[in-house]
Amino acid sequence: MLAAIGTMFVHKPLSQADSSFHSQPAIPTPTPSDLAPEPTPEIASDLQYPQVSPDRLLSHVRALSFSRYTPGDRLKARKYILRTLRSSGWSPQQQSFPNGVNIVAERSGTDPQAGTILVGAHYDTVAASPGADDNATGVAAVLEIARLLGSRRTPATLKLVLFDQEEKGLLGSLAFTSKANNIADLNGAIVLDMIGFACYAPKCQQLPQGLPVKPPSDRGDFLAVAGDAEHPALLKAFAEVKQPGLPPVLAVPVPFKGVTAPDLMRSDHAPFWVRGIGAVIVSDTANFRTPHYHQPSDLPNTIDRDFFIGSAQIVTNATTRMLETSNGN
Repeated sequence: MLAAIGTMFVHKPLSQADSSFHSQPAIPTPTPSDLAPEPTPEIASDLQYPQVSPDRLLSHVRALSFSRYTPGDRLKARKYILRTLRSSGWSPQQQSFPNGVNIVAERSGTDPQAGTILVGAHYDTVAASPGADDNATGVAAVLEIARLLGSRRTPATLKLVLFDQEEKGLLGSLAFTSKANNIADLNGAIVLDMIGFACYAPKCQQLPQGLPVKPPSDRGDFLAVAGDAEHPALLKAFAEVKQPGLPPVLAVPVPFKGVTAPDLMRSDHAPFWVRGIGAVIVSDTANFRTPHYHQPSDLPNTIDRDFFIGSAQIVTNATTRMLETSNGN
């Protein structure tokens, strides 16, 4: 997640996260048999939600946990992402812009009137941080959604975007949204930025200034989903996919496109808001929770395995619902 942004978006100094946090279990190494396809069970809902594979998610995080800051390291990350998307049946394209490359993939829906739902995450890091949570967790969830929903027939079209140079000032998402054909028929964007850290000690969760709602407690055990108040459909989708055993969701309707809460404008959803496109940012709240934010300690073994897997499942469920029910409202 971006630490400081340019003149297009206002930014205030970051609060320091409390240093008290839950001891995180190390991520295990899966065996080849663990990576076999998993069944898609029916759950108590009007839809079938495909179930994420914990081993695939964690394998992606490990594979991407290196500093993705230099051109060479970002190229290495792109090669992994492109190879993984192709193995799931997608035909990803690379969109270059000054000093960066976005990866874009799309599969058509069955109803041209249903529009397009975008799911995206940035793949770059700051210097000297391996970025396991920021933002290998977000990229891993996008890759898992690609596997699970790539061949699923839904009314709405699914577009996947892996943004470059988010940490340099949202450069990738600004470049992407500046092209009319990229955002044509777009009914909403789901942007993932850090979805893998939880803390359970009292007062380990800090709050940004101007937050329009309050969390249920001062513990960092919830997944935050902030969306522009003018487009409530995405927030509604996240509210409708609650399942037992998944992290609680804190839905944050943001008025005035984030003008009163500048810390909620720090990731790749912001350019969509500026262009009047409904979007949500899905996050573990970054520096307001984790002491590993932009640090060399942002490693796979500091991710909370269960929280990460549950967060990825929530995003998968909400994406599925939007693809099945999207009407542009």
